[in-house]
Order: sequence, then structure tokens, then C-alpha cells
Amino acid sequence: MKRFIGFVRKEFYHIYRDKRSLFILFGMPVAQILLFGFAITNEINKVEIAILDHAKDATTIEIINKISSSKYFSINGFLTSENQIEESFRQGKIKAVLNFEKDFGEKLVKENQATLQIIADATDPNTANSITNYTISIVQLYNQSININKIAAPLIRTQTRMAYNPRLVSVYMFVPGVMTIILMLVSAMMTSISITREKELGTMEILLVSPLKPLQVILGKVVPYIFLSVINAVIIVLLSIYVFKMPVQGSMLLLAGESVLFIITSLSLGILISTIAQTQQTAMMISLMGLMLPVILLSGFIFPISSMPLPLQLISNIIPAKWFIVIIKGIMLKGVGLSYVWKETLILLGMTLFFIGLSTYKYKIRLE
Repeated sequence: MKRFIGFVRKEFYHIYRDKRSLFILFGMPVAQILLFGFAITNEINKVEIAILDHAKDATTIEIINKISSSKYFSINGFLTSENQIEESFRQGKIKAVLNFEKDFGEKLVKENQATLQIIADATDPNTANSITNYTISIVQLYNQSININKIAAPLIRTQTRMAYNPRLVSVYMFVPGVMTIILMLVSAMMTSISITREKELGTMEILLVSPLKPLQVILGKVVPYIFLSVINAVIIVLLSIYVFKMPVQGSMLLLAGESVLFIITSLSLGILISTIAQTQQTAMMISLMGLMLPVILLSGFIFPISSMPLPLQLISNIIPAKWFIVIIKGIMLKGVGLSYVWKETLILLGMTLFFIGLSTYKYKIRLE
């Protein structure tokens, strides 16, 4: 029995000394519960909306104040005409427009009825539904407050219009997200084992004594996978269009160019992982497990980023998938051009240069 107790004690010591095991045992569950707890939410919080007020009377101002004072909405700006609605949605700054009809307050008094139109960006059907439901709820509460002790109760009618996805087809949300996840994980995973494979097979010495510079080795590892990943992207896009009936309102050439840029970004990230990891198994775990959760939870694929706590919103900015989802939804569903997605394009380009530069710096010219 003493031998067994001594053996168990020895195992405890081994675990205690192995910091990686302790991190997996205690650090990972805490990190995951915090990430899932804060990121997984269908509620909306401070969603950016715009107001188109044709009436500009006391009634509309009161309703606007009630909406802006809630924790659900943040008024991004006031539009002056309906022609600005499409432009605002294309810029991606707002998720909905509240359109008050002309003579809103006067009609509410004289005709006991007025109309408020809710126009939501339905490229994300879940968020669009939440926006309309929360807005209708606020309007209904206002209706009740003005109808106390009134026989002929005035009524504010709400009309909803879902822009870009009138039938709220969920495929329009899932296809861009799934396409992004597949391209990123597959691309990063393929290149993450490229340099570590050389280390494990013992052929790293050949690369080190070759006249190739570190940057040439890094680029040489990336280039072959670009062609393979492009074929992958073409297959995914064709399946999306012809099987899932995903529309492409914008330029196919721009979509192809942005996809290639995102592929190169993902491949560069995989190369960076490959230069850091010592074994193929470690590289696979980092590229698969380390990227999957952040890409799914913090890219805006399923859960709205604006509803997450500020720290998670800041972290989401370093996730390449977030910016590609904005680009691909804009091109496929809104039909936008490069003038609307240039910022996201520059961010992906900057990330690519950063990953390649850091990989070159981390590339060891000597074996340890």
C-alpha cells in the first residue's frame, strides 16, 4: 500500500511540475467557460441604427428618445431621404433604419393611426429578427403609455422590411461563415505542418545549408498551397451558388481576388505556427483547436460582435475571419464594390505582411 501511495504521490509531483498539463487542467476550462459565456448570446446590445424622420414632431422625438435610451440600440445618425438607406447599409455602419412617415404625430391624433417602418439588414437573419422584435416591443410600450384611460386608443403600426434577405433564408448567413471557416482552417492547417515536417524528417539541415534566404523558404512553402487552396475555394463557391442557391450580387472577379487574399493570409498564419511549433502534432493542435473556437465565436459568423463585452470586441479585430466575412457578405449579398470594402482589404493585407515578416524573423537558421 505504501508503494502505491508513493507512486500516486510521484504522479502528483509530475503533474505539478508540468506547467502545460496544469494549464490544460485548469486554464482551458476557465478560458472556455468565460469565452462561451460572454460570446454565445442572441441578445442585441448597442446595435447601430439610423433614423429617417419625415415628421420631426414631438411624437417622433419622444419615440426616438425612448429607443436611444434603451440598452439595445445606439443611434448612428439621422438620414434625410430614403435614397440614403441603401448607401448606409452598403457602408456597413448600421444594422437597421427606423422610417417615420410624414405627419406622424398629426395622423396619430386625427386618424388614431400612424406607421413606423423598420428596415433591417437581413444578411444576418437572427440579428435582424432581434432588432425588429425589440423595436416593436418598445413601440408597444409607448402605445400603452399614451392609451391609458382613452376610449379611442391611437395606434402606432409597425411595418418590417428585411433588406437583402426578404425571406430570412438562414443559408445566406451560414454559407459565408462556413466558407470562411473551411478556407481558414484548411489553409492554416496545411502550411502549419510544412516546416515542422522538415524538422521531424531531418531534412531541415538541407534547407539551412542551401543558398535560399529565410524569406525565400517561407514564400516557397506558401506558393504551392495557394493553388491548392484556390481550387478548394472554387469548389466551395460553386457548391454555394448551385446547390445552396447563394446569390452573388457583386463582382465575381472581386470575390475571387478577396478570396485569394484571405487564403494567403491564412496560409501565412499557418507558416507562422509552423516556425514556432517543434512537432507536426503540436502544429496541428494549434492550427485546428487554437483557431477553430476564436473563428467560430469571435468572427461574427453566428453571434453578433456588437453584443459581446468590449474586451472580446477588441480581440475579434485580430481575427482575420471577421474581416473576410464582412467582405464576402458585402459582395455576395449587398453587391458592393472595392470602394466599400477597401478598409477590410487593407487589414487583411497588413495581417498577411505581418505574419510573413514574423515568420521570417522566427525562422531559425541554426538547429538547436
